[in-house]
Amino acid sequence: MNEYDFLIVGGGAAGFAAALKANELGVKTLMVNRGPIGGTCVNVGCVPTKYVLTALELKKRALVNHYSGLSFSVEEFDFGKLLEGKDELVRKLRREKYEKVLESLDNVDYVSGSARFKSNCEAVVNGEEVKFKKALIATGARARVLPIKGIEDIKDRVLTHVEALELKELPDSVLVIGGRTQALEFAQIFARAGSKVTLLQRSVRIMPQAEPELAIELEDILREEGIDVNTSVRIKRFERTEDGVRVHAEVMGKEKTFEGEYVFFATGREPNTSDLGLENTDVKTDGKGFVIVDKTLKASENIYAAGDVIGEPMLETVAAKEGFIATTNALENKSVEMDYRVVPRVVFTDPQLASVGLTDGEAQKLTKCLCSTVEFSNVPKALITGEERGLIKMVINAETKEILGVHILAHNATEIIHEAVMIIRNGMTVDDVLDTLHVFPTMSEAIKLVALSFKGDISKMPCCAL
Repeated sequence: MNEYDFLIVGGGAAGFAAALKANELGVKTLMVNRGPIGGTCVNVGCVPTKYVLTALELKKRALVNHYSGLSFSVEEFDFGKLLEGKDELVRKLRREKYEKVLESLDNVDYVSGSARFKSNCEAVVNGEEVKFKKALIATGARARVLPIKGIEDIKDRVLTHVEALELKELPDSVLVIGGRTQALEFAQIFARAGSKVTLLQRSVRIMPQAEPELAIELEDILREEGIDVNTSVRIKRFERTEDGVRVHAEVMGKEKTFEGEYVFFATGREPNTSDLGLENTDVKTDGKGFVIVDKTLKASENIYAAGDVIGEPMLETVAAKEGFIATTNALENKSVEMDYRVVPRVVFTDPQLASVGLTDGEAQKLTKCLCSTVEFSNVPKALITGEERGLIKMVINAETKEILGVHILAHNATEIIHEAVMIIRNGMTVDDVLDTLHVFPTMSEAIKLVALSFKGDISKMPCCAL
């Protein structure tokens, strides 16, 4: 029987962060991974979707710009070739950032296959028994397809983010089920590529957890791009048609049908825990199958868990940090806790939606707060680039003026948000921001402008006020 000090089950962001830490500590480690190395992010998540979104943003900018005397056209657009380019990038990153990294870890053995726990200190890996002292579960999660009536009849017309990224041809029409991050990103991908897109969201608005002003503005922008956004939708059943799928739904109390060639599900994720043999250990799961951990990411006396397998927030950077912290605690007998207070949340639509810290509603439950919202039409760089659609909202403590949350809908919001992350992490105030010089003209100057708006009317100030 092979024996290891540390067993890592999973080869995504959490698993690799764990492997790096274990190798640094000189711990004899075995990583077992089923599926493509690198996990969701590099293979079917962040990297490929942002590649396609960026390409289609370039296409849009070639056709629509606000500069006098400039006109462009797109000479070639082949959706299938675009996805082939995405595949090349994924293969390159998988090799450079995962396979080669793994090869450099002297203390980590890698096995491609499956692991099933026999007890708290034994597992079966590809049919062979392995003994371990500590373990990390980092098996991630997969797309969830809701068991709605008629789903079996349309199986060949159902897409998740995995199948959508493998299409050879662009669908004529797509019904997107959902209204959060993944739904919006793929709705814009399909729409900008040329598909007719209908979005069906259960809540009264898209991105229900985001600041209402920003979500409503984004919804208007998506509609203007031709996406048919429907909210307060309750799907009752699916029906197969000659050309695709018909959805029977109730929209605000009225019966309505929608038709499309494919149905794209962006309805959450479910954990990869069903075949791990967790019933043979002290590890517990919740009603949905996610591993239950304490604040130090401990799932049992000697088994830890990290990444999407423990639930929200399911973000690549969060998974990596969790993997590092869990391994530190497991192998160095520490009790470091994961800090979720300053996790930035983003949607890579165009414009992008980015947020960190408390929303207006969350802050009001904790303290007396103040909020201010500024349109990007007040930001000179936005006018220069023709990207004036968007808003930035800042939430502050009414007494101390400490900044509690920043929420941005804008071109490049995902880049701007990092300044806000550092502001909140370091407990900075409005005056701290105003005392900090910002480059003019830049989009990130919006953070200073929204801070300045607590002092006065920014529409009556010059470009480089203060």
